Order: sequence, then structure tokens, then C-alpha cells
Amino acid sequence: MNRKVILVYIIALIVGFSYGMHNPVVPLFSKDLGASYFDLGIIGFSNFIPYMFIPLFVGLLLDRFNKGLLLSLGLVIDTLSIYLLSVADSVPQVIIYRTLVGVAHSFFWPPCESIISQSTTPQNRVKAISQFMAFFVVGLMIGPLVGSFLLEHFDVSYRIIFQIAAFSIATSLVFSLVLSKSGKTVHTGIISITSAKHLIKFPAVIAILLFCSVSFGVFLAIIPAYMSERKISESNIELLFFVFGISRLVSLLASNFLMKKFLASLLLVILSISAGMLMLFYSHSMIEFSIAVLLLGFGFSVYFPLTFEIIMRKAKENAGTLIGAYEATFGIGWAFGPLIIGIIANSFGSAIPYLILSISGLFVLGFVFFKKREVALV
Repeated sequence: MNRKVILVYIIALIVGFSYGMHNPVVPLFSKDLGASYFDLGIIGFSNFIPYMFIPLFVGLLLDRFNKGLLLSLGLVIDTLSIYLLSVADSVPQVIIYRTLVGVAHSFFWPPCESIISQSTTPQNRVKAISQFMAFFVVGLMIGPLVGSFLLEHFDVSYRIIFQIAAFSIATSLVFSLVLSKSGKTVHTGIISITSAKHLIKFPAVIAILLFCSVSFGVFLAIIPAYMSERKISESNIELLFFVFGISRLVSLLASNFLMKKFLASLLLVILSISAGMLMLFYSHSMIEFSIAVLLLGFGFSVYFPLTFEIIMRKAKENAGTLIGAYEATFGIGWAFGPLIIGIIANSFGSAIPYLILSISGLFVLGFVFFKKREVALV
């Protein structure tokens, strides 16, 4: 296997561990500081809004500058922003620090995707991207387990969890700096956003991205507080994220098989998220929430390598810019999803948003089926 790809996998594992440990407790920490559901929506919005714009900028840079150095910059910002959460003492401070996390993530995902895409053949790209996500997901699985163990057996505070997560992600800098030395900087002419416009040619892909990203953003920013409201303990919330990780990992391991049934797999992804949201609407027990996160785990994992492959098959040049546009589209849903759902939850009840998302998924399902020629790989 290519050495650069291995380094990216290691970084993904470490970053996933850090995110998995601290992300589930951010809504709980914010609630302790007095955050309402509307505040949680604002926190989620602030976390994800940089991902609406910065990935496009990073994509422009990927076609011209050292990808390893861009990745290292993201990891430095990530370390700082997560550590700052441990000293936050108000909701506005949490909002500011989560915005920095969003900036950092914008410098993590696109460079990793670009490195993998350039270091693998088109025939192995879906497998390599799926393996990259699998390493990230394994980290996301281990992180909540460690966080749950620390919360339950050592009575550590949320602030300590943030500090441990920050230290963990800092260790990945060793590998990103090695990666920056192993890759040459390739200049591909003037910086242009022209290739980013190609994404507009794929409305079905955009519809899938927006639905999945809205749902995923809500899952990360609001659902832990929703679970807590329905009497799920802190340690069990962390365990539910572990179950979520298991579902994602198993799904990614099946990505090669799913590629053979491409359209059916895309439709199944949308249906699983819609069903998972409906299950959340009815959930009150640990078993019911477990079923919901298993369904969501499948959908949130498989849609990424499948939709990514659609646009990369069409990319002729300046692939980095197209990757940036793809990620920025994801960021739009990631940012506005928690904000809108937070407002709805505050106004109409905490469960209503999941029913709305479930119904929305059915509309997306019909649209993608109608546009099935667009998502064909041939």
C-alpha cells in the first residue's frame, strides 16, 4: 500500500478518536452552561458554518500547494480549539471555539481526500476512501468508549475530556509533518474556481449531500441532548455513539459490494436515514435508540464514498477545487441543519424535527430515483 495513504489512515484514526471522545459531550457541557435547544442549534451552526466556505478555498490551494502542510495547519487549529473548550465558561465562548473546530475540519478532510485520490487508481479509489473513513470511524468508536469509561469510573469532568482529546489530536502532527516531506508541491497554473461549478451538474448528488449533511449535523449537535432529555445517561450516550460507530464500520467494509449495486445502494442509504430519524421520533429506551443509531450509522457512512465517486469520475482537472466544492455543499447542510432544527425543537417540541427529517428523506428518495441516470457511473 502507498506510504502516503497509510499515513493518512493513521491520522484519520487519531482524529476520529479525539472527535469521538469529545463531540458527544459538547451538547451536555453546553446544557450545563445554560444552553437551550436554540443555543445548541447556534452552537452546531457555528461549528459547521466554516465548512460552507473554507473547503472551497482549501480546494483551490490543494491544486497548488503542499497538501501535507495544509493538513498540518488544520490539526494545529483543531488542537487549539478543542483545548479552549476546556476553559470555556459561557455559551458564547463555546460558540466561538466550535467555530474554530469547523475551520480546522475544513483543513482536514479535503487534503486527506485529495492525497488518497492522487495516490490510488480509479479502480481502487472507493475502496481507499472507504478504508480512510473506516479508520476514522474506528477512532470515533474507541473515543466514546474511553470517554464513557473515564466519566463513569474516574468521575472526570467534561473539561478534562476536552483536554485529553486535544492532546490526542496533537500527536497526529507527527505523521502529517512526515507526510508533508514525502510529497512534492505541484503547481497547476492559476487558481480558479471554474471546476467547482461542475458540481451544479449533479442536482441529485447535491440533494443527497444536503439531506445527509443536515441529518448528520443534527445527530452530532443536538441528538445527545435529546437523548439526555429522554433519560439516557451520559455513559449510555457515549455507548450509543459506539454502537453508531460499529454500524458505520460494518457498512464501510461492505462498500465494494455496494458499489456493484450502485443505484440500489444510494436509495437504501436515503431510506435508512429516513427510517432512523423516524425511529428517533418514537425512541424512549436504550434499545430503541440503539436501533435508530444502527440505521443512521449505515446511511451516514455509505453515502460518502458513493457520492464522492460520482463526482471524481467526472473530474478532468483541478480535482482539488471540485473536492472543495463537494465538501462546501456538505457544509451548508451541516451548518443550517442544527440551526433550523434547534429552532423547530424549541418552538414545537424536541421530537418533531426527527419526524420532519424522516418525511424529507422520502422526498429525496423519490427525486434521486427520478434522476437515476445522473448518478449512474457509466
